[in-house]
Amino acid sequence: MRGRIIIDHYLEDYGSINWVEKASCKEVITYHPQWSMKKVVLIDCGVKANIIRCFVNRGVEIIRVPWNYDFNQLDFDGLFLANGPDDPEQCSKTIEHIRTFLSNSNVRPLMGICLGNQLLARAAGVKTYKLKYGHRSHNQPVQLVGTNRCFITSQNHGYAVDASTLPADWEPLFVNMNDGSNEGIHHKTMPWFSAQFHPEACSGPTETEWMFDKFVALVDK
Repeated sequence: MRGRIIIDHYLEDYGSINWVEKASCKEVITYHPQWSMKKVVLIDCGVKANIIRCFVNRGVEIIRVPWNYDFNQLDFDGLFLANGPDDPEQCSKTIEHIRTFLSNSNVRPLMGICLGNQLLARAAGVKTYKLKYGHRSHNQPVQLVGTNRCFITSQNHGYAVDASTLPADWEPLFVNMNDGSNEGIHHKTMPWFSAQFHPEACSGPTETEWMFDKFVALVDK
């Protein structure tokens, strides 16, 4: 069948749009599981539904907040930084709130996925950059740093963390085995970690879903 694409109206410059603002929820939403151990604040930068399922199925109450919401005013036990589209530099408000959380004397666990990895890094003073092609597919191999363990992961991102700019108290957690780019970071002494890939992939490889169990165990201490 023949076809034709016709553009007859003005298109905004892609880079000038804050896509996270468009993808995020507009108000606070709470998810109550059948039983609840702890409360986790989830910063919604475009969160995938299966991330919420992964927490609710583990008995975690999720408080989902908009991307620029000051969650530090809330009572919660852990913080989750969700995935989302485009450039982390667009999320200056989010990064500011995360930085406040990291400097709080009341230390609580933190986990980030995809854009959440980049936001955590920038809050810690680390640089991010645009990948030439990005990582797209369900078969991206990543290595757990310091081990011989390799995981096949699902990925969909165009930016990455510059691991060479990590402060002394942070270190890489995963590395991409195709191009050597960063796939996650963690703090050496605090319960804060993140992954660039999607352990909640649906459908897709699920062999890294243990990261949710690790985070929930930290929250439940």
